[in-house]
Amino acid sequence: MISTTYTKPHRATHIARDDDLGRAHERIINFIMRREYLIGFALIVAGLWPLHAAAQKYAAIFNFGDSLADAGNLVVDGIPEYLATARLPYGMTYFGYPTGRVSDGRLVVDFIAQELGLPLLPPSKAHNASFHRGANFAITGGTSLDTSFFEARGMRHTVWNSGSLHTQLKWFEDMKPSICNSPKECRDLFRRSLFIVGEFGGNDYAAALGAFLPVQKVHTFVPHIVDSIGKGIEKLIAEGAVELVVPGVLPIGCFPVYLSIFLKQQPEMYGPRSGCIKDLNTLSWVHNALLQRKIAELRKKHPGVRIMYADYYTAVTQFVLHADNWGESPSLVTGVGFFSECSSFSLCFAVSCYYSA
Repeated sequence: MISTTYTKPHRATHIARDDDLGRAHERIINFIMRREYLIGFALIVAGLWPLHAAAQKYAAIFNFGDSLADAGNLVVDGIPEYLATARLPYGMTYFGYPTGRVSDGRLVVDFIAQELGLPLLPPSKAHNASFHRGANFAITGGTSLDTSFFEARGMRHTVWNSGSLHTQLKWFEDMKPSICNSPKECRDLFRRSLFIVGEFGGNDYAAALGAFLPVQKVHTFVPHIVDSIGKGIEKLIAEGAVELVVPGVLPIGCFPVYLSIFLKQQPEMYGPRSGCIKDLNTLSWVHNALLQRKIAELRKKHPGVRIMYADYYTAVTQFVLHADNWGESPSLVTGVGFFSECSSFSLCFAVSCYYSA
């Protein structure tokens, strides 16, 4: 169980491994570690590299997102027993115990913080943490859109929204009195900080696809999701943010959960090289294209603000297409023969199993 008060994670000097952790699971762990590195490579495209050059630049990092960046907000008051992240192998490669991260070790945002010489960002719901060097508002299940959007369209039972982008922005607003004493002091801090907004959208599409809506119908949600992200960015700019990273979504047609649910009969439904579902990857591509268009609009509107797009899609696609370069087989990357590793309560992303996106 995780303590109800925040304890700064530390690297274990010795990690006890269960004897029954099989070879297949070890390969999965190794793959996840490599996935962290490759997604981190996307930040080079975003313009954050070399990070060492910016080490003296940022006073803090404020991060928003979903399970790809959740450092423990979902479990700050304890991990429910049904949550797979409550057990090893989660946390085993760095911390030595589960921290609430949907990873065997660190997250991309953790690497960024360390490269910038900043401490790992505490989850914003932590009870006894200091947030003067930044905070992580991301939470597993986070969406771009508020729950009301899904409820109005009959998706109340397929969305698990523990904190939308705009809910996380409310948490950010509520935190301000604890990190700065005046609006001027807040703006000064935020102008010297890095803001990471996302990725957002993966769970929005999961809610729609989980309701078995036609993909063509899901496409009609893309402008709403992207506009919501744009509004979130503008809220942060109004607070004083001048340096923001906005990641796109990953190629969801490569996710084992969708490959398992949406079994296609025609071979042409799959990418000939990747084995991923083409129309779902097209959905991701359209989202990212509209998001980049939105970012371009915001750059023109706010010329004094640097908004950097992080291309997760291309990085993960290269991982899938060239898995052998990373010591893995394409069948493992796309999940073939892996579904038995995931419990009935789990949603599989890439090769990791956990309760939700």
